[in-house]
Amino acid sequence: MNFEVIQALEELERERGVSKAVLLEALEAALVSAFKRHYGSTQNVRVDLDGSAGMIKVLARKAVVEKVSDPKTEISLEDARRIDPSYNIGDTVETEVTPKEFGRIAAQTAKQVVVQRIREAERDIIFEEYANRLGDIITGRIQRVEDRNVMVDLGRVEAILPYSEQMRTERYEAGQRVKMYIVDVKKTTKGPVVTVSRTHPGLLKRLFELEVPEVYDGTVEIKAIAREAGARSKVAVYSYDENVDPVGACVGHRGTRIQSIVAELKGEKIDVIEWSENPAVFVANSLSPAKVLAVSTNEEYKIARVIVPNSQLSLAIGREGQNARLAARITGWKIDIKSEAQYLEMVAEAEALEAARREQEYGYDEDELAESEYANAGSAGAEEFGENGDMTDGADIEYGGFDSDTDEEAESQAAGGQHVGAGNQALHEG
Repeated sequence: MNFEVIQALEELERERGVSKAVLLEALEAALVSAFKRHYGSTQNVRVDLDGSAGMIKVLARKAVVEKVSDPKTEISLEDARRIDPSYNIGDTVETEVTPKEFGRIAAQTAKQVVVQRIREAERDIIFEEYANRLGDIITGRIQRVEDRNVMVDLGRVEAILPYSEQMRTERYEAGQRVKMYIVDVKKTTKGPVVTVSRTHPGLLKRLFELEVPEVYDGTVEIKAIAREAGARSKVAVYSYDENVDPVGACVGHRGTRIQSIVAELKGEKIDVIEWSENPAVFVANSLSPAKVLAVSTNEEYKIARVIVPNSQLSLAIGREGQNARLAARITGWKIDIKSEAQYLEMVAEAEALEAARREQEYGYDEDELAESEYANAGSAGAEEFGENGDMTDGADIEYGGFDSDTDEEAESQAAGGQHVGAGNQALHEG
């Protein structure tokens, strides 16, 4: 070995990022293997490389023992002290056994091993680099399409964009640059395999971090994301600063921030909603852009019944149920959406069933029961007036009429639900 070889190792370190120490270690191991193979040696040897001068030495290692049983690996204490009087039992004696012709043959034999170790070191470096970026966003250039999988050049490695992670609304062409989300990094015998995605919700989160400074610095937190890639997404945001509007910060002035994200996702619609710890409020917000009149929730079964204006029913449900489906996914609640007319019809049916139940129980309907109670009260008052010659205070009658709003609220609370109005507008008149 000469000084030019050391310079070559230093150049490899600069160009490929493989440390010189790793290369020297690999070269030492390769030269030991070459020495034993070419010289049929079974000695315990090591190769000493001088990384600065490029000098090489082969040293035989022997253990100091009282009685030698294997001269190739052991040396007596007497012989060891002839070399150096300070040796004791258990020490290791090293003597140089470098052959005169050891150089070119050993270097040629070691070449393949060294190259292989360099490749392995490069693979380990690349694997660690991308393994540390798992869950991060990265920009790559489309190389080609193989069996519906898209191969993407990331610079130091080629990534795979599987068909299952592709947006159906996109066409991928060679040379196109796209942002992707790293979902998996695996180490294989052929090198690291990086899998990327264009459909993962994490991609949307990282795009918000790139476009919205308040999200990047943590002032605004993305609490939840529900996404149907290429079609529509919902993003729930919350601000830890009462002076910062989380929705406004994400949308930007005249929608500049959100439009940049929409453009990157090729026109995917994005609803930014405000997160709330109140389930009823969160459910109402999640159905944006539809307006909600009222929400009643059942905490035990995580079911929410939502009442919307008649004109907003189709908007709340969305095309093929998409809006309602995303709302249920982002909130984690089952959502039952009813229009105002449907709700009033349900109330009327419930009242009719209750009236029928009372008629069956008492033998006459509710109106007859009310008239009978009123007549009896009037008769009692007349009798008292006849005795005393005047109506007493105790003869005043308080009439308990039916209030549908009050009864509705009582029934909702009895079912374990919480009724939340979305304004001061009443669902119906009594």
